[in-house]
Amino acid sequence: MKKIFKISGMHCESCSKIIEMELEGKVESTNIDSKSGKAEINFDPKKISERQIVEIINKAGYKVA
Repeated sequence: MKKIFKISGMHCESCSKIIEMELEGKVESTNIDSKSGKAEINFDPKKISERQIVEIINKAGYKVA
């Protein structure tokens, strides 16, 4: 399942990398753009829920709109 999340609080490429690292191994793929504030995340809903992804991003210090 592919979903686009709007994330606020990202300032640079390092912010994108932090989120990617937090999601690594939990989702199938990520494409995070700190400039647009959008994250395209491909995941298996049987392994991780959308809510869990949002919680991981929030715990990393960012806010999902």
